[in-house]
Amino acid sequence: MENETIPTFTETIVEPPQGWFNLRLREAWEYRELLYFLVWRDIKVRYKQTLLGAAWAIIQPIVTMVIFSVIFGKLAKLPSNGIPYPIFSYVALLPWQLFSRALSDASGSLVSNQQFVTKIYFPRLFLPSASILSGLVDFLIALTILFGMMWYYHIPLTIRALILPFLIIFTLITCMAVAMWLAAFNVKYRDVKYVLSFLVQIWMYATPVAYSSTMVPEQWRSLYGLNPMVGVVEGFRWALLGQQIAIAPLVGASVLTVIPLFIGGLLYFQRMERIFSDII
Repeated sequence: MENETIPTFTETIVEPPQGWFNLRLREAWEYRELLYFLVWRDIKVRYKQTLLGAAWAIIQPIVTMVIFSVIFGKLAKLPSNGIPYPIFSYVALLPWQLFSRALSDASGSLVSNQQFVTKIYFPRLFLPSASILSGLVDFLIALTILFGMMWYYHIPLTIRALILPFLIIFTLITCMAVAMWLAAFNVKYRDVKYVLSFLVQIWMYATPVAYSSTMVPEQWRSLYGLNPMVGVVEGFRWALLGQQIAIAPLVGASVLTVIPLFIGGLLYFQRMERIFSDII
């Protein structure tokens, strides 16, 4: 009994972030494997017990493209800048559906994972981040159909396509900038999910998905570009379809909008993070 060793315990104290701008990057790096598993979990849940599985990633944009082509292309005869309307709208639908799906999933990520939030500690920002990153799978699957359409319509890839990865990253940053606000709001105000569907619908009509930004008077385009998805959508068309339009003012205005939106969302999410487990 005299030689019996007494077990020692390590006490870990978890404290909320101090100050207004403490990114805690080292902590995020230590939990990086958790982010991977959260993304993988969201992907598996999305396709679990579905009849068509990953085919939904193709069906949704194609069906929407057909509807847009009939209503806006044939009946309304909206201009498509000399590009066949089906592929004109499909290119815009890819980043838009990535954005809208990300907002829907990420805004409710904290509430839907309240068991994790209230019982264990981890960087809470991983939950909306995982919802956004998992949507890349659908995007990449649908992107393969776009390349097939480009071959069918004899639209070659040019050196402009090299900017595509940067546009995808900018789309994800835009998603995250808005999702941080919505996810934090949704913890405190549960009617955010009802407002969100209306917001996404209005936002789509304010974005040149079914039409071209050339329909907006030139003197107003920079102001129009303050909608961050304007720069994204027109950037995709410029990079993949060779659209002859000055996108610098649109993309520049979109970037100027996203930067304060992202920083503000990060600060607000960080300040709210300390009380998530109390009010969720």
